[in-house]
Amino acid sequence: MKEKVAQLKEQAQSSIESAASLQELEEIRVSLLGKKGELTEISKGMKTLSPEERPVIGQLVNETREFISQILDEKNNQLKEKEKRARLEQEILDITLPGEEVELGTTHPITETMNFMKDIFIEMGFDVADGPEIEKVEYNFDALNIPETHPSRDITDTFYISDNVVLRTQTSPVQVRYMLEHKPPFRMICPGKVYRPDYDVSHTPMFHQMEGLMIGENISFANLKGILTHFVKKVFGETEVRFRPHFFPFTEPSAEMDVQCAVCKGKGCRVCKDSGWLEIMGCGMVDPEVLKAVGYDPNEVSGFAFGVGIERVTMLRHGIDDLRAFFENDIRFLKQFK
Repeated sequence: MKEKVAQLKEQAQSSIESAASLQELEEIRVSLLGKKGELTEISKGMKTLSPEERPVIGQLVNETREFISQILDEKNNQLKEKEKRARLEQEILDITLPGEEVELGTTHPITETMNFMKDIFIEMGFDVADGPEIEKVEYNFDALNIPETHPSRDITDTFYISDNVVLRTQTSPVQVRYMLEHKPPFRMICPGKVYRPDYDVSHTPMFHQMEGLMIGENISFANLKGILTHFVKKVFGETEVRFRPHFFPFTEPSAEMDVQCAVCKGKGCRVCKDSGWLEIMGCGMVDPEVLKAVGYDPNEVSGFAFGVGIERVTMLRHGIDDLRAFFENDIRFLKQFK
């Protein structure tokens, strides 16, 4: 058996040194050291040896196994290095060629406008608040003095999850939550997503609003007009604005604020419905019933609230005549806002 082991050692060395690829080397390893390999079969045959021969042959087999493993590793490293050099020679990179431009994503125009608007109000001392998009009817309607018979509660105007839970139709519920947690005086805004079942050139089922609220002593409609006019001037520059009387259950008196249509410059188009004006927000003095609902005394404090459509402002800033373009993910459209 000694001669058999010595012969196998010699043959193994010759086979390993002549291997031309890693795959061929692996086949040789399996044929020698695998479960059914030649050296393994010799080990299994040791049980037929005498007690005196067994330790001698066992030591010889172990030494042969170590020898074969060592030269397998050395040959493996040689073949890997050889393949690496061949690959590098094939993958020559000409560093004198011009590089390829990597296109980076940009901030979505609605997000950019929202951040721009937030900065304006932050400069005026407003806090930024947030709240849930899945809202209780208690906060979305009841606390805002919206009666059960009001059309905004209909399923045609509101997405209901259950009888008492809705996708918020406005960011006003955040104002209610804020008032329950804070004492006047304060001023705050709450930007975010809202949901209503509308879809046309100026409405989508999901859109963005920014609500604002200011509560304190002797807050008047003059304060409201001054702050909102300043906001509009910061957004659009020198432009015409107007306040029209309106009705909202949660403010009294109430108004809608219009700016001159930036798409047609006041001449009339489909966005402004040929009026030359575009309504961007509702506003008004906080109704005393709303103040009572959050534990404030209307005889001691007053305030104003407003809600501005962020998509509408974005359309006016960039002269876009179809709000749906913001949500269609057309890369040609979005590339314009780099």
